[in-house]
Amino acid sequence: MRDDDATPAAGSEKLQKVLARAGLGSRRGLEEWIRAGRIKVNGEVAKLGDRVGASDRIEVDDRPLGRSADVEPEVRVLLYNKPQGEICTRHDPEGRPTCFDGLPKLPQGRWIAVGRLDYNTSGLLLFTTEGELANRLMHPGAKLDREYAVRVHGVVEDEALQRLREGVLLEDGPAKFSDVQFYGGEGVNRWYHVVLMEGRNREVRRLWESQGFEVSRLKRVRFGPLVMPSTLVAGRWLELRPEEIDALCRLVGMPEAHGGRNRARLGHSKLFVPYPGLN
Repeated sequence: MRDDDATPAAGSEKLQKVLARAGLGSRRGLEEWIRAGRIKVNGEVAKLGDRVGASDRIEVDDRPLGRSADVEPEVRVLLYNKPQGEICTRHDPEGRPTCFDGLPKLPQGRWIAVGRLDYNTSGLLLFTTEGELANRLMHPGAKLDREYAVRVHGVVEDEALQRLREGVLLEDGPAKFSDVQFYGGEGVNRWYHVVLMEGRNREVRRLWESQGFEVSRLKRVRFGPLVMPSTLVAGRWLELRPEEIDALCRLVGMPEAHGGRNRARLGHSKLFVPYPGLN
């Protein structure tokens, strides 16, 4: 372990970068963990400016941090079509299937979920090997909206839709849809597409329930500029190309993971929609 004032050892990295890559939080947030004394390196309380190498032993709240790593893992991103009936944790004490079960095995590092979907919600879920990218995509400052296809039971009057757009007070604060569009259906089951600027727990369902409507189906179809392709069946994943990963990095203010190679090819991607800040 070395300070920034000393000559960095070959292959060493800033401690907060290693912690962020492990998916523990943003670098800024992890700097606060270091200041609070929650991190130890080789048995000693770490301090800001410390650098670590592959042989250094890191503990977080006195628990060892699993690391594979004398080489920084390649940045990879998966788009996964989560089916209903899967949970977004690595292991479930009840033995239920998790969304990690069918992901490809990694030679080093681990998959980090970009947010989560609840047990009964299906649709688009992102995974990455880069913790900093995951945290920036989830951070409210990124202003990445989420679009859902929702099937509700009953006829929704215009007044209810207006209240959902203007905002209602839920138990954890005000909430609203930035957009609500009727998408079809007959009889008592109607489909709508709704857009949220955040991802609070069960927020889509709770907003509809506030107007007296039951959600019978809920599927996320877009996260920021990324859309769920109609050809991707439930329980399957596809991997983003290097130029698509670089586009995500630029969108959240990170250095390009692959040096911006083949940037022009992004225009041919079927996974991206036109989006503010995406170039």
